[in-house]
Amino acid sequence: MSQVLSGQSVRDPQSQDRTATVAAAQSAVPFTSIHTVEADGVRIFYRSAGAESAPVLLLLHGFPSSSFMFRYLIPRLADQYRVIAPDLPGFGFTEVPEARSYRYSFDALANTLEAFTDVLGLKNYAIYIFDYGAPTGLRLAMRHPECVTAIISQNGNAYEEGLGDAWAPIRKYWSQPTAENRDVLRQNILTLEGTRWQYTFGVANPKAVAPESYTLDAALLDRPGNKEIQLDLFLDYASNVQLYPKFQEYFRQSKPLLLAIWGRNDPFFIPPGAEAFRKDIPDAQVRFLDTGHFAIETHVVEIAAAMKEFLGTSGISGAPTKTVSR
Repeated sequence: MSQVLSGQSVRDPQSQDRTATVAAAQSAVPFTSIHTVEADGVRIFYRSAGAESAPVLLLLHGFPSSSFMFRYLIPRLADQYRVIAPDLPGFGFTEVPEARSYRYSFDALANTLEAFTDVLGLKNYAIYIFDYGAPTGLRLAMRHPECVTAIISQNGNAYEEGLGDAWAPIRKYWSQPTAENRDVLRQNILTLEGTRWQYTFGVANPKAVAPESYTLDAALLDRPGNKEIQLDLFLDYASNVQLYPKFQEYFRQSKPLLLAIWGRNDPFFIPPGAEAFRKDIPDAQVRFLDTGHFAIETHVVEIAAAMKEFLGTSGISGAPTKTVSR
């Protein structure tokens, strides 16, 4: 028999318990919000979480990803830090107006990132640099060493010895930037299979890598005109290698606190690149994980724990809080 009740409420103890459980779970996991801000004539999409008064962590993604790669890391850090993860121009959901006539180079990415930090009023921040995020973030650090409180390099290279054999076709393109060599990269790297390989190579169980990661990247690569942007950045990556001595000079002069946490099976940035940091920063911490290039996809728990330990012992830590930023 069913009963219709009007004008009164019936308390369901089980429903109340479920509501309380959900509320407790929501308060325990910091909320990640999404935003768009204009900087350098670009509409920059970014993710943010944590109290605005907490120490800032700036997470910089690499090729061919976006701030989406930090979806599991952000809430693991936001209880103690203000975590900010932008999509660089040409990636993710950042929009570059056609009228901007943007020239895609790593100098340009760094200029836009610098403008982004100015718009958000970021005066001091630790940076997490991965892949393309390394030469972009290190340019910013060289310009404003007083702003960078620490560096976490997750397969973010700054040494010749860190470049693996997987760079061979791109090195050929640097020396011979022909249409033929450009097309080789287009057909072999800028594809779903090429992107999946970057995520799964060197991973003990490739099926453990969430398919939405490389599938989203491949879909965004397929946007009209985007592959040409990526090919331009492939060519300009040679400028980063030329800057390696300048990056290393910055390390020697500024001695930033640095943690290199590295997927040891990365075919692009190999372990000697992580170990090389100690040449210029003797106190640099170096740790290896048994995984590939996108270490965060398989070892986010270990990376988050290592970051908190490193930053905490370095005196860069906020009080645990349930406050969220939106």
